[in-house]
Amino acid sequence: MSLISIENLFVTFGEGSQTVRAVQDVSIDVAAKGSCGLVGESGSGKSTVLRAMCGLAPVASGRILIDGVPVPEPRDIAFTRRVQMVFQDPYGSLHPKRTVDATLSEPLRIHGVKGRDAKVIRALEDVGLDPRFRFRYPHQLSGGQRQRVAIARALMLEPEILLLDEPTSALDASVQAEVLNLLNRLRAQRGLTFLMVSHDLAVIDFMCDDIVVMKQGQVVEAIDREALAGGRSTQQYTRELLEASSYVEAAAG
Repeated sequence: MSLISIENLFVTFGEGSQTVRAVQDVSIDVAAKGSCGLVGESGSGKSTVLRAMCGLAPVASGRILIDGVPVPEPRDIAFTRRVQMVFQDPYGSLHPKRTVDATLSEPLRIHGVKGRDAKVIRALEDVGLDPRFRFRYPHQLSGGQRQRVAIARALMLEPEILLLDEPTSALDASVQAEVLNLLNRLRAQRGLTFLMVSHDLAVIDFMCDDIVVMKQGQVVEAIDREALAGGRSTQQYTRELLEASSYVEAAAG
């Protein structure tokens, strides 16, 4: 059984003539400790899938299940212990008037977890930050450091699943590589399951075992890493994304 199952998902916004079908009949399965990437151009619906899973986007029809059990509506405290999300903008996702310590301690306080000081220090070390960063504010950190704090916050409750919404797209190329390597290391060490979104197929190929290609709210192809590397994609759109990603990667190199 898959740890994550998304079945025939539809997400719509607005009503009547203003209705926008952001996601249409999307089905995705992710095995426990696996990594699945959603890739597509801007507006393809990939981030909306993650938001629907978290309860941040309205599900018109379809089902989202964890371990074969439909997720509750609204999402409950047990869900937040199992599933956490890392957002695209590391500055916007951190409260500007809260120290790193306050940001990392908050989920522990909400869930009544003891030993907060030790857990905060360990979390910082796990993401490659010195404990001295504890009492700094977001504006005192670089973009890469802010995203490391955001990742640490997502891991404070020791979830099984991380939803990653373009977690490195706002970072410089060199910092992006560092954060991607960090995420891969954490996944291996903690046995995490990833569902990751990116517009860059090269990033998804590096991070994910399985790849779901989306266009205009629909899945156009599901392919694994080996098939993609072997040039066995059946869709021209996927090949175009790969060419564009390769160009960007070459330019960055």
